[in-house]
Amino acid sequence: MTAATPRTGSAVPSRSTALHGRALALLTGAVLALAAAFVLAPRTLAATGPGDDFGEPGVLAGAFRKAFVGYWSAGERRFPADLDGIVDYWSRYHVAKGVIAALLLTALVALGVLLWKAFVRADGLGPAKRFSLAAAGVVTTLLALFSLAAVMANIQGATAPFASLLPMLPAGTTDGELAGALGEVGQRLAVAPGAGHQDPPALDVMIGDFARYHEAMAVIAATVAVGLAVLGVLSWRRFRRTGPADRRTRRAVAAFGVLSALAALFVVMVAVANTTTAADPRPALLAFFEGGW
Repeated sequence: MTAATPRTGSAVPSRSTALHGRALALLTGAVLALAAAFVLAPRTLAATGPGDDFGEPGVLAGAFRKAFVGYWSAGERRFPADLDGIVDYWSRYHVAKGVIAALLLTALVALGVLLWKAFVRADGLGPAKRFSLAAAGVVTTLLALFSLAAVMANIQGATAPFASLLPMLPAGTTDGELAGALGEVGQRLAVAPGAGHQDPPALDVMIGDFARYHEAMAVIAATVAVGLAVLGVLSWRRFRRTGPADRRTRRAVAAFGVLSALAALFVVMVAVANTTTAADPRPALLAFFEGGW
């Protein structure tokens, strides 16, 4: 009986350590796989719907520029078939990229929680291993923030895919038809609304989608800011409840509180900037076509 007790007691931490290590390995593998999918999979997934498979980014950009010239020349609100196919493809692309980014964010959060828990409980580890756990936790947390930004950007792109395509139009191009179309768009935007003129239907659509593009980010950023603020408050409450003797926990929780507050402040600035642009999109769109955006 007395000999069996040490064996049972030592088996429990060993089994717990093995399970923890297996979870870390699985989550690390999931993160790597999802990161690769984020780069490689969206174009393939977007091509499964109706329309052309645009393959490389340069092919899509060339097709969009040609379709844009035709759309502007037609003088109608409705997208012609070629532009409609490109916009649909770009919407599917952003949906696929956003879903993968959300899965990657989930995996990174789970991995970060495991790493920080391991750091807090690393009493029996040497300084080098504790530093490695802390460094891995910091890197994972930063990657999670980048993934969150990718989720936000792709929701925005899926909400207003036509406006999301506009950066593919090179400002200052010397390409004859495209340069002419972009010049005409800029001239129309430079005329103050209500000054005895009516915007062409294509320009009206462009302004509306550009406003929607920024409205979407304003809502997304405001929602994320609230979530980050709540996380910061919870972190500071945990910090106050943790005794001074538990220094690693206090450091980790304080770091999360500071990071959440800074991230929330930055996202609030993004929300304000996008709200301002959405309320008056014309100057920002004009700056884009003049090469200043």
